[in-house]
Amino acid sequence: MKETVLGIQVNTESYDELLPKVFAQIEKQEKSLIVAINPEKIIKAKEDPALKELLNKAEFQIPDGIGVILASKIQKGNITSRVTGVDMMMRLCEEAAKRQKPIFLYGGKPGVADQAAEKLKELYPDIQIVGTQDGYEKDQQKVIDKINAAKPDLLFVAMGSPKQENWINANRNQLHPTIYQGVGGSFDVLAGNVQRAPEAFQKVGMEWFYRLLKEPHRIKRQIKLPLFLLEVARNQRK
Repeated sequence: MKETVLGIQVNTESYDELLPKVFAQIEKQEKSLIVAINPEKIIKAKEDPALKELLNKAEFQIPDGIGVILASKIQKGNITSRVTGVDMMMRLCEEAAKRQKPIFLYGGKPGVADQAAEKLKELYPDIQIVGTQDGYEKDQQKVIDKINAAKPDLLFVAMGSPKQENWINANRNQLHPTIYQGVGGSFDVLAGNVQRAPEAFQKVGMEWFYRLLKEPHRIKRQIKLPLFLLEVARNQRK
């Protein structure tokens, strides 16, 4: 099920509802991209037709951001819970470990993907991580060959958005994996280089507020949230 927020499609399902659908794609060998949708991306997509097309062409668009939940409430939609990019990755890794589906980590500074892999092995002892590659290798064919030789079912790409999604779309037809997710700074979080907001902030969808307290310069970005919600409300009245 999907709902449209200012022209961008967003999945309405929770983690538990999405996971079986994602792994069904592996069984059917239907390549699928998972993108995280937040108000900032939706606003950018209004001005950037290429980004809008990229987001809407993805097979799964997860509601990553409390602003998307609030927008859905304004338009009396069905998105009731956040599905964050980092938590989606973790849930996929947990389920992949249970189902013995191999994983590859690509991106980040040298050594970071390796550290993330070690943390995942610690969390999920049965996980099959069949390879890692930092994001600084210039020879793209070498990267593609390395991923294909490892034969993963899931590929997590950490380059920042939309660079990571553009890379996936440009290369997935010649890549072995079925499931692709751009995960931004998630490898750094796993490696312990970047701290997430405390769980209390995460549970109430206030990670943005915690980051604002830690980095006051983010106010310019955060001020866009009320403007985004006003636009959703205006759009609803049309």
